[in-house]
Amino acid sequence: QVRLAESGGGTVQAGGSLRLSCTASDSLRVMGWFRQAPGKEREFVAAVNWSGGNIGYGSSVKGRFTISRDRNTVFLQMNSLESEDTAVYYCAADIDHDYVSYLDYDYDYWGLGTRVTVSS
Repeated sequence: QVRLAESGGGTVQAGGSLRLSCTASDSLRVMGWFRQAPGKEREFVAAVNWSGGNIGYGSSVKGRFTISRDRNTVFLQMNSLESEDTAVYYCAADIDHDYVSYLDYDYDYWGLGTRVTVSS
C-alpha cells in the first residue's frame, strides 16, 4: 500500500507564499495536487510525471504555482496567494500513466490533505 505524507499547509495573508511537500513511500509515475474548497468540487492544481518532463497546471493557478519533484517527493510552491486558494490540498499519485492527467479518477492514491487558508 502506497502512503503519501503531506506537509506545509497553514495560514497566510493574501499575496503571500506557501510551499507544500508530499513524500511517497514508493516510486510513482505521476504525482500531483488537487484541492477542495468548502462547498466546491475537487479541483486539479498541478501534477508532474516521474522524469519531470511532463507538467500540468490548473488554469486558476497557472503562473502563480510551481510544481517540482525530487524522486519520491513533490513540492508545490504557491506564490501570490489569493483568498480563492483557500482549500484542503490533497497529494495524489497515479501509478498507471506516464503523463499528467487532470482527472481525479486517474489517480490511485491520495494523501489525507493539508489545509491552506489565505486571509484577505
